[in-house]
Amino acid sequence: MFGVKNSSAHNILVQGILQHHLINTAKIHINGNLLDIGCGTKPYKDLLSELADSHTGIDYTGTLHNRTNIDTFCTAYNIPYQSGYFDSAICTATLEHLEEPEVAIRECFRVMRCGGVAIYSVPFIWHLHEEPRDFYRFSKYGLDYLFKKAGFEVVEIKALSGFWVTFGQLFVYYLYRLNVGPIRWLHLLDIPGWIIQISSYLLDKLDRVERWTWMYMVVARKP
Repeated sequence: MFGVKNSSAHNILVQGILQHHLINTAKIHINGNLLDIGCGTKPYKDLLSELADSHTGIDYTGTLHNRTNIDTFCTAYNIPYQSGYFDSAICTATLEHLEEPEVAIRECFRVMRCGGVAIYSVPFIWHLHEEPRDFYRFSKYGLDYLFKKAGFEVVEIKALSGFWVTFGQLFVYYLYRLNVGPIRWLHLLDIPGWIIQISSYLLDKLDRVERWTWMYMVVARKP
């Protein structure tokens, strides 16, 4: 888990868990033309390259991320592709940044073919990030309601952690507020950050209470 691409010393724990679940879920459900909603740097491009025939990344013009891998600039509310064009979709840690998440889910539903599957990762307990565009947190019950209301069949809503991973990773983020100047140059926080993340991972294996998860993964199928 700790040999993770697209991660840094301060968040390798959650990135490793997310990538593990995403690739295992994608192997079952991803195929054909893949839509990546809010793709940013398209960090999972290499992981998914063997599963999809094409990987179309969309993001809005005001994104804070590098734009190199964005294929189409648009909002999640108005995707410029015909109905039923995509065979599958992913949307990772994006729904919380949208003012109208239900509208975005409905638009994903529109552009997917019947029988196509969408995979979303959505935070539950997490700190503010990419402010001021950080609007919502979602319980598993709220997610079930939103996706079914949009027309999807909910295949699975899976908690990606328990208390210890959530608490440990947030603690590391809290410590990294101090990661400036000589502390950053000398990487003084990396070793304690690693120790906290590894310990949290092991403790989560022993006592995994999912009501404190940092994130859910939703698997939803268009009937």
